[in-house]
Amino acid sequence: MKFTVAIDGPAAAGKGTISRAVAARFGFEHLDTGLLYRAVGMKGGDPVLAAQGLTSADLSRDDLRSLEAGQAASQVAVLPDVRAALTEFQRSFARRKGGAVLDGRDIGTVICPQAEVKLFVTASAEIRARRRWLELGGEAAEEAFEVVLAQVRERDDRDMNRADAPMRPAADAVMVDTSDMSIEDAVAFAVATVSARL
Repeated sequence: MKFTVAIDGPAAAGKGTISRAVAARFGFEHLDTGLLYRAVGMKGGDPVLAAQGLTSADLSRDDLRSLEAGQAASQVAVLPDVRAALTEFQRSFARRKGGAVLDGRDIGTVICPQAEVKLFVTASAEIRARRRWLELGGEAAEEAFEVVLAQVRERDDRDMNRADAPMRPAADAVMVDTSDMSIEDAVAFAVATVSARL
């Protein structure tokens, strides 16, 4: 069976957690497509060559969840040649037997517009910045939160306004605003949505 679940949304909205839970629930493979861009950004050098030569070792680096990697990903993701180099890999993954869940920013609009299920997971910038700040330790001064909030807003602006494959919900995506939802409720909603389409 080929069945694709496309989950898009901005950083720290909960799409990764929801994606992993949905994949586990249905026995689907999961791909965090942001890791591809984070790995390319962190490799350094020519980003197009880095994208073309991406290896599994690049995807298992332990610094790919850092703020630095997130900023690097957002910078290389605006490059059309980098996106083209990674598109075929993602599309092939999406149509593998047994089902697949992909999360990113343009899965439902560009990578897999024919996905059987499309979710757009979002939350307010303040909520997402607070989550990221707590993820990073949260014990720093309040100014550190303001820095994270500024970075979240800057990244949103870059991702939504890039010329190639801007982040936006697909016309037929189901919106999931996690601002006031527990992760359990968000996962339950996503599982129910997928179940209804299977």
